[in-house]
Amino acid sequence: MRQAVFVVMAFLLSSCGTTTLYNWGRNNMDGISKYENLVYSNYKKQTPESICDLLCAYEEMVTNPGGLRKVPPPGVCAEYAYLLLQPSTYEAFSSHASPSQRALLRGKDFTEYGVSLFEKEISYYPESAKFIRPLIEKFR
Repeated sequence: MRQAVFVVMAFLLSSCGTTTLYNWGRNNMDGISKYENLVYSNYKKQTPESICDLLCAYEEMVTNPGGLRKVPPPGVCAEYAYLLLQPSTYEAFSSHASPSQRALLRGKDFTEYGVSLFEKEISYYPESAKFIRPLIEKFR
């Protein structure tokens, strides 16, 4: 009888975990994701270091998506692409990135990679094509 109760309790407790469609990065103590913190701090006060941190967070979200869908969250590929394609981004990254940050993006041409990320956004979320295609044309 005890074993049956134990098995039922184990089953019930194992199904209590939260599941999300997308991985937005680890949450801090306040429940705010790493992505939210980095985006907010970068837009509040943009520095070369915040750009480097944000690029690496985007790269992690794009290359290692989590969640149930196993794709980057909506808009992340487009945001990442747009940041990569800004003229000041490459300069900030090349002069302020740490060695580990450089290793993460080593060998990537920011322009080609940015356009490919726009195309990924369309492939993951076809409804975004209306907004993303003009950006692709602008940056090609």
